[in-house]
Amino acid sequence: MIPQHQDQLNITVWTTEALPDRMAKVRAISDGFTAATGVKVNLVGVPSHRFNQVLTSSAASGDLPDVMASLSLGQVRTMAAAGHIDYKANAAIVGNLGERTWARRSLELTRDGERQLAVPGSAWQQVLYYRKDLFAKAGLSAPQTYADIVAAARKLDSPQLAGIVAANRTGQVFTQQSFEHIAQGNGCEMVDAEGAIAFDSPQCVAALSFYRDMLKDYSVPGVQDIDSVRTSYFAGKAAMAIWSTHLLDELAGMRTDTRPSCPECKTDPLFLARNTGVAAGIQGPDGQRPARFGEVASWTVTADSDSEPARRFVEYFLTNGYAEWLAIAPEERIPVRSGSTTSPAEYTEAWKSLPVGAGSADPLGSVYGNDVLSTLLAGPKDLEHWGLVNGRGDLAGAATAELSIAKAVSDVAAGLTGPKAAAVKAATSLRSTLGSLK
Repeated sequence: MIPQHQDQLNITVWTTEALPDRMAKVRAISDGFTAATGVKVNLVGVPSHRFNQVLTSSAASGDLPDVMASLSLGQVRTMAAAGHIDYKANAAIVGNLGERTWARRSLELTRDGERQLAVPGSAWQQVLYYRKDLFAKAGLSAPQTYADIVAAARKLDSPQLAGIVAANRTGQVFTQQSFEHIAQGNGCEMVDAEGAIAFDSPQCVAALSFYRDMLKDYSVPGVQDIDSVRTSYFAGKAAMAIWSTHLLDELAGMRTDTRPSCPECKTDPLFLARNTGVAAGIQGPDGQRPARFGEVASWTVTADSDSEPARRFVEYFLTNGYAEWLAIAPEERIPVRSGSTTSPAEYTEAWKSLPVGAGSADPLGSVYGNDVLSTLLAGPKDLEHWGLVNGRGDLAGAATAELSIAKAVSDVAAGLTGPKAAAVKAATSLRSTLGSLK
């Protein structure tokens, strides 16, 4: 029972999802929490691109919130480096709800040793989409390795159909994310186990070579970006495409501004969705195991919080309000809690039944097969993410702002430089960035 005095009957919550429609939905769930507990919630939207600035100014004035919601892994590291986290409150939430109900990897990514930096809520992944119908007709297996991708791209590539499409435009985060998905499966890391920059490793050089060769030999000519990759796949002009799980609602035709336009889609709007498979874990010849690149969205209770109502707020969103919170955008909110201690599959089953897009009555499970959904749900179990250096702030965010890796990919794909030289140049830039972090 929360003590009945005014300073603990009100909490302030920041969320980085500041779009009005999402804020309204989070506010509605918060109202349910208020009705259940009597604790009033002041919800404040802080856009991700302003997070560091607002955090710094609010900390200086002693005006941090009680809870921060929808934080990226990098933002969590920034909070930790500045000493703004109530680790005990976060650990209590995980313990109260049952540690085994989380994907273990999501907890590992949000920990520093024994300290629980944040409480993971959901994940999205970068995946390789592929045409199941074309693969089946050609007798190809699902693309799980570099060799699989080469074999499929070589066999399916034609003047009418690109074997694979993937981003290579410099200056875009999407290019770095697309490459990271492929590179980590070859053992390529931004930093090594000791926290030193390792992007000039042989594994990274080989991954750059592979990415270049795929785009040079089996893709569309010229520059590709987040929009053109999607357009090619939606038009039925690519057998494989690298994109994030954010594509799922668009692939199902739930966006008016971008819908599948393949010839078969004219008579069957769901043709492409039903004939698409996903490969989440890709392994290269130098990799020890398949790797999945993704991001985890988390809550954290701050060091300046009224910890008891703050803790109860987070617990509410991960139990009573969890399915409703996932439903805000199920394509980018894959549950990292499969269920409760008494109902182990409660939340994954709820996720499958969520509408595939805003305004849709069709659940994910009626559009996508169990092969797709089970692959996506397995993702949080072994996600990887570059640049998480404990105690040094947000290297991932700084590298994303700098985009030296995206430039390396672009330069190599365009033939402006070789993979080795590009990797060394990017690593040098990343070392400078790491050295500047406090």
